Amino acid sequence: MTVTRLSADRGALIGAQSRRLMTTTACAFALLAGPFTMPVVAQTAPVSAATRAYVIPAQPLANALRAFGRQSGLQVSLPAEAARGANSAAVSGTLSTEAALSQLLSGTGLSWRISNGTVVVGDQSSGVTGGAPAADGSTVIGEINVTGQRAETSVSSVNIGAEELAARNPTSVADVFRDEAGVSVGSSIPTSQKVYVNGLEETTLAVSIDGSRQNNRVFHHNATNLIDPSLLKAVDVDASIAPADVGPGALAGSIAYETKDVKDLLTQDGFGGMASETYNSNSNTFTTGIGGWAMQDGFEFLGFLNYGKGGNYEAGNGDEVRGTETNLLSGLGKLAYEAESGDRFEISHERVRDDADRPYRANASVVTTGRPWEPAYRNYKLERDNTVFTYADTTPEGWWDPTVRLAYSHSSVETPIFYNAGGGVGASYDGQGESGSLNGKFENKFTLENGNIVAGLDFYSDKIELETASEPLGYTEDASERARNVGIYTQVRIEPVDAMRLSFGGRADKQWFEGTTGEKWDHAGLSGNASVEYDLTSFLTAKAGASHVWAGIPLAEAFIMNPAWNYGLEGPEVTTANNATAGLEFHHDGFTAEGSLFRSMIQDARVAKWAAARANQNYDVETWGFEVGAGYDWTDGFIKVKYTRVNAEIDGLPADSDTGNYLTTPVGDIITISAAHTFSDWGLTVGGDMEFAPEFEDGANTYVAYEVVNIYTEWKPEQLSHMTFRAEVQNLFNETYASRSTYGQEFGNVEPLYEQGRTFLLSVKATF
Repeated sequence: MTVTRLSADRGALIGAQSRRLMTTTACAFALLAGPFTMPVVAQTAPVSAATRAYVIPAQPLANALRAFGRQSGLQVSLPAEAARGANSAAVSGTLSTEAALSQLLSGTGLSWRISNGTVVVGDQSSGVTGGAPAADGSTVIGEINVTGQRAETSVSSVNIGAEELAARNPTSVADVFRDEAGVSVGSSIPTSQKVYVNGLEETTLAVSIDGSRQNNRVFHHNATNLIDPSLLKAVDVDASIAPADVGPGALAGSIAYETKDVKDLLTQDGFGGMASETYNSNSNTFTTGIGGWAMQDGFEFLGFLNYGKGGNYEAGNGDEVRGTETNLLSGLGKLAYEAESGDRFEISHERVRDDADRPYRANASVVTTGRPWEPAYRNYKLERDNTVFTYADTTPEGWWDPTVRLAYSHSSVETPIFYNAGGGVGASYDGQGESGSLNGKFENKFTLENGNIVAGLDFYSDKIELETASEPLGYTEDASERARNVGIYTQVRIEPVDAMRLSFGGRADKQWFEGTTGEKWDHAGLSGNASVEYDLTSFLTAKAGASHVWAGIPLAEAFIMNPAWNYGLEGPEVTTANNATAGLEFHHDGFTAEGSLFRSMIQDARVAKWAAARANQNYDVETWGFEVGAGYDWTDGFIKVKYTRVNAEIDGLPADSDTGNYLTTPVGDIITISAAHTFSDWGLTVGGDMEFAPEFEDGANTYVAYEVVNIYTEWKPEQLSHMTFRAEVQNLFNETYASRSTYGQEFGNVEPLYEQGRTFLLSVKATF
């Protein structure tokens, strides 16, 4: 490709951008003015009636709440000053969450609140409090609504629960992360969107869906993991440093997607269902969703189905962006049985399919290559399946808390492959790339007085292959690579003193690799991680962590595989990485502020090319930067601001989105602002978010600035409690832009996929 500096009248461009930024900022503050001028009204949350077996003796309060967190499955937060000198009451029996907390905190006078799925005890800033003495002298704990469960993650993490997902109402994976400055998503259509964490592409992370390993390097022009976000209940991201129990290959962290469960929808035996409809005005797209669930005598059933159909959208400049139509079908099914003993068995299957005409290279609008036989568009059929069987004990005792998982994930892309049949006339044959991973683990959590130890064994058997009908060429292009891995791991999470939390662990992995030629190599390596959080004061916490990761030999992409590759005597190099991060976090009376530094270095990252001599091609990749943020939570709303700077190099040179396939992409500076407020008396929520990417110069390339604003309102009328109505305006100012991580913006012969212009989204949802 020919690299050219993006041309523009710099003075006019900067002036226009400054005026747009001022207008955007004014609108953002106008949007936020309402929350600060309205009275605060306490919300009433539904009672969680699920019961569990609790055995917690009377002891120092901090230790008792740690035990409660382990036995309830919830994350619990307790300020150090509230714990000093306080003791809990004993808790014993099969109880609901609120009943167990009521017994535990009896006589302490402590309040509580729920924030991002965490039970916060002893925070007087909450507008919802318990702690009122009952007639019997106990402390009455108010109603608790747990909207998500924060995973035990590393020192640098992003945790998006069900409440946040509902507020964002995502229609693509880009919407899932649109409030997170450190997580960027390239491309404007789901079929080619890729996620980057601190500038590193998701194939450098350990990605799982419901605990199942994803290994989807099929075609670099397509999405690595096509996901329907309406099926998700939580997303947890470990940025840079991941614990050993997330699985092998976590070079730069991990992403764990979790889909909805029956127990997220029902707290006791019964049944329910939902139906939804969303209309996109820009592309005239309708998306219909239906679902049903039931629970009876330990048996659980859940089923969801979504179908979206619509046309191409228009960019902010009014031009139609060809190849962006919607034809998406997705579904999720789960069946589970939980015995009275606590033994739980669950099997789930999730599937998503996208089938439509796309640009010839699906992650760019137009790429001028001088090959007249290549059409502007071709059909892509992308399918992904994920099947998971899990056994767990929901009533663990002491040192026995096992999990057994067996899963199979599969992804495929079907598209015609074009070639020059002579004189520049194009002809084609069918091509299908596939990836599959049979994976599983057995692990046990050993409960300690001040934490836990997770130890286990996991495995995967991965295969990536290309199948073609290439008889017209007179030779075959069919090829495959395979890798098998067995690992043992342990991760320790403890609180040696009240003010300190430690997490450290390691893995030992053995991998067997087979190339397209049938040649085989095997390697083994060790990985380790450590992180610490220390409360400098009751409101200021210091964090730091580091890791070394051994990932074996990554499999190549299906559509560039060559059955005649020359691997040499030693075969491909194994890939390793070193990561470090450090930061501070402030929290007091609803205010939060944080800042962190990060650095990741990946050695011998494999990005093979089709040429016979390039089977072992690899790069050294380095990303570094910082993230700062601030926010304020009040009873019925929040506001938060985040700013991330990401620098990326490949072999010591500024990264570009072509060399960085499966590795990294230029990101630069990203600023996000988000806010929302709920008027409880009316059942009305108003909110919005903004992303601003200043102009970024990296080497010889300049990436233009953009700012985009989205606003929404959601109404849940008291008279129709089962209904939810939502209206949203995306790209309010009709900006013509491509998100910073979108492919090809630094190349003069590439027209990137511009995001959709001003778009009105109208949706209605009925739940019964």
